[in-house]
Amino acid sequence: MSTKAQRQHLIRELLASHEISSQAQLVGLLAERSVEVTQATVCRDLDELGVAKMRTAGRTVYAVPEADAPEALPPNTLRRVFSDWVLDVRSSQNIVVLRTPPGSAHVVASAIDRSAVDGVVGTVAGDDTLFIVATEELGGPAVAEHCRDLADL
Repeated sequence: MSTKAQRQHLIRELLASHEISSQAQLVGLLAERSVEVTQATVCRDLDELGVAKMRTAGRTVYAVPEADAPEALPPNTLRRVFSDWVLDVRSSQNIVVLRTPPGSAHVVASAIDRSAVDGVVGTVAGDDTLFIVATEELGGPAVAEHCRDLADL
């Protein structure tokens, strides 16, 4: 029997190495590795890990928002994330506010953080809203315009 931390670590590894589209599929993969859990437990684990569903190649799969590896996102991934998830972009001085569907703000924030977008100091994500703090030199309006371009808004 594994501990909760070990199970959640294994879930992160499985999500990184498989395209998992359902909790039942994840329960099955865990069982193959001798980790017997209920779907309710997997649901709680996914919630605690901050896992979200993302569209990829026409399918919806589970994804952990932050990468295990510190490497940057592949080219065009940020544009794909923005076009899939960003609904609205607004700015004020050095703050940019992005609106996403419910439960998706952390996915966009993680993509921004991993892409080292010029003029971005950092991000803070809620459920369907995320704040981007822009550098004073570039400012919120310029970062917002770049975000609108990425999202095709």
